[in-house]
Amino acid sequence: MMPRIVSLLTADGGDYVTRTVAELTLTFEGIGGDRHAGFLRTADARTPWHRRGTPIANTRQLSLVSVEECAEIAGLLGLDDVDPALLGANVVVSGLPRLSLLTPASRLLFPSGAAIFITEQNAPCRHPAEKLAGVHGTPRIATDFVNAAIGRRGLVGIVEREGAIAVGDAIKHLASPARVSEPKVTTA
Repeated sequence: MMPRIVSLLTADGGDYVTRTVAELTLTFEGIGGDRHAGFLRTADARTPWHRRGTPIANTRQLSLVSVEECAEIAGLLGLDDVDPALLGANVVVSGLPRLSLLTPASRLLFPSGAAIFITEQNAPCRHPAEKLAGVHGTPRIATDFVNAAIGRRGLVGIVEREGAIAVGDAIKHLASPARVSEPKVTTA
């Protein structure tokens, strides 16, 4: 089965929780109007080597999750489902069941020519945990989510090539290039 987009979302409100849309136009700044759009973001708990609030390059323009991993998280939490909107997801895919394990520098290519460059795995955090606990009325989810979502929380990335993406689009995955070994030093 070829991987496909099954849902697209944007966080164009004050919160990171996303709402469903039929298509998105990806620009070099990310998704126009989305709270994660832009060339810069401020340092936070994910970047402890920088003082909080310091402007840094935005390597988290988009958040991607898979249907399969959301189902795994739901099963571990004893829920019927985990709504990707509560995770702040922008792109929900099916057919990449181990999406979170794709390596940084992988690329996802779309029929329009748009390309997403994967920067890192999205680590579980308390914000979606608290949203899930509130929606499901189960306080334990706030603590259990982090362990259930490790290695299943999806990926973040940047727009490498602009273009439109739509629900139903096929996705071509390009694995990150193999690491090149150190050159051999020779003497004359």
